[in-house]
Amino acid sequence: MSLKTKRVLVLAADYFEESELIYAVYRLKEEEIEVVVAGVTAANVKGKNGMVAFPVDASVEDIDTTTFDAVVIPGGFAPDLLRRSTRVLDVVREMDAAGKPVATVCHGGWVTISAGIVSGRKATSVSAIKDDMVNAGATYVDEAVVVDGNLITSRVPADMGPWMKAVIAALEEA
Repeated sequence: MSLKTKRVLVLAADYFEESELIYAVYRLKEEEIEVVVAGVTAANVKGKNGMVAFPVDASVEDIDTTTFDAVVIPGGFAPDLLRRSTRVLDVVREMDAAGKPVATVCHGGWVTISAGIVSGRKATSVSAIKDDMVNAGATYVDEAVVVDGNLITSRVPADMGPWMKAVIAALEEA
């Protein structure tokens, strides 16, 4: 199935985990999916390991979720900055309410916690935020990728392959 008609929103902020953001963006583009990287502002973002600038296409304030098929939230420490944005949380809630894939890896789960969409669902994350996931009402599962309806979660950079396979499969099914 061709994914050329699909659009995926990738949320980014300073201190993102380079491997998670870059791999997700280019793996989606490899499938000819249109990728829009959105930040809290439209300024380029810096990675946590020294990458000085990754291009941002738009501010999250300008995002219309009805034009996207999924949202991807890479980890690192960027999710702590992203979850402070009311618009980021609204975007995640809107995508979830529409049944569109919401995919997180590593600390990306912080955004779904703050958006209030993990309660009663199975999910995984980096072990450092396991307690946060559980306290938010998620059933924590220590697996490379956990799919619960439209919520697709993963743990760490080593799990990127299975995570992106699950994201692409969800886009093919949509």
